[in-house]
Amino acid sequence: MTAPVLETEEHQALRAAVAALGKRYGRDYLTRVADAGGHPDELWAEAAKLGYLGVNLPEEYGGGGSGISELSIVLEELGAAGSPLLMMVVSPAICGTVISRFGTAAQKRAWLPGLADGSRTMAFGITEPDAGSNSHRITTTARRDDDGSWVLTGRKVFISGVDIADATLIVGRTSDARTGKLKPCLFIVPRDTPGFERRQIDMELQAAEKQFELTLDDVRLPADALVGDEDAGLLQLFAGLNPERIMTAAFAIGMGRYALDKAVAYARERTVWKTPIGAHQAIAHPLAQVHIELELARLMMQKAARLYDAGDDIGAGEAANMAKYAAAEACVRAVDQAVHTLGGNGLTREFGLAGLITGSRVARIAPVSREMILNYVSHQTLGLPKSY
Repeated sequence: MTAPVLETEEHQALRAAVAALGKRYGRDYLTRVADAGGHPDELWAEAAKLGYLGVNLPEEYGGGGSGISELSIVLEELGAAGSPLLMMVVSPAICGTVISRFGTAAQKRAWLPGLADGSRTMAFGITEPDAGSNSHRITTTARRDDDGSWVLTGRKVFISGVDIADATLIVGRTSDARTGKLKPCLFIVPRDTPGFERRQIDMELQAAEKQFELTLDDVRLPADALVGDEDAGLLQLFAGLNPERIMTAAFAIGMGRYALDKAVAYARERTVWKTPIGAHQAIAHPLAQVHIELELARLMMQKAARLYDAGDDIGAGEAANMAKYAAAEACVRAVDQAVHTLGGNGLTREFGLAGLITGSRVARIAPVSREMILNYVSHQTLGLPKSY
């Protein structure tokens, strides 16, 4: 896949450099790590050393001073090489962004340098067993004690990387004294905080990053654990969720490109009759369609990232949801068509596609399902009434 013509020379140089790093590791590396129950520490450390992990974080805290546009390039190219880093979506994109935009000076000093150089990671906890990602139904509550500290109680589910993260940015709800209603707030919960328990969820998905259910049983936090303004509510939350959707799109596009590249290489060489199978339109046209869909998804991802980096949170919200939807659909079709192109070989470990059948489906359901994105577009963009 050629470099996008809409990107600057700096972006194209970043893309090429990250692609070279990804190829030194590749899918074989990530598969070995996952099979051994480990984590891609070597790739994470090298990406950090080269400045890729913190490319979106402020320069004064050791970051690259760029934005989500650049971070999405990093994740996409690692994915296209077969070695994406899921924690990039969570740690620098969501948590790093929220802290850099809304954190106190002390929180920025404490967390941003480590998030930028990869020495510290942070997980993100929003999804709940009964509420999913619906921030209006979150039941994890936070109350302020007489001494000014916070006490959190609740549960979270499908939270990535809690076992390796130094802390988790938890979405809770506090009571609004004026209205009596609950409003979302964000809290930094260190991994070893008393009352903060985790249980690994047994997943069939093959990935180095594990999934956890969290229990917060009267978790007591200092007053400065609150990130940002207690009254900002959804504004701060979506400052993290929009980058999450953009980065999920990058993850999916990279995965789709990896699958497509494998299929195209196979179709060029595999000969059953007189010519390679790629000469037959039944093989060639579906692969061409997949390429088009991935390119279109990337354009929407780039639009969303630029809007976000320009400070247009409302515009970025719509575009980020559309980008995530388009990328997920393109990724699923790319993987499916790649496996179909290779036939039985598509299910062997040698070609590294079979595991992506499950992995590509994740992009359709996480961090928000395609149905909820369609709800968002129908309500927010088209102005149609809600059914719920």
